[in-house]
Amino acid sequence: MISAHRLGRYAEDLAAKYLVSIGWKILARNVWNQYGELDIVSSDTKAEELVIAEVRCRTKNKVQDAIDSVNARKLRTLLRASSEYVETIGYAGFWRIDLIAVTIDTRGSLEDWTLEHVKDITDGMSV
Repeated sequence: MISAHRLGRYAEDLAAKYLVSIGWKILARNVWNQYGELDIVSSDTKAEELVIAEVRCRTKNKVQDAIDSVNARKLRTLLRASSEYVETIGYAGFWRIDLIAVTIDTRGSLEDWTLEHVKDITDGMSV
């Protein structure tokens, strides 16, 4: 049996590799502040935006999939933590929060996974 921590770390590694493969630069991982954790901070070089990527991982055949696991409370937490981070580093450009949803079939190899990328999951929300 794979621990939830190991599975989460594996999903974050997959997400980081994916972002690099589409030409993005990883700036930081697992950044903590008073409001929570930011999984991946990256730069979408084409859009010239700072992107905070929330990575959600679920195993195949669970009742709730990874995308649906981000509720209104989690979105507010992400907005607060992201706003704090952006302010702390003094970033004045455009930024957004994306979701990287990873579904892994743990009945077989960890190599059996799917990844979905949802851009701007907070679309216009404010803190």
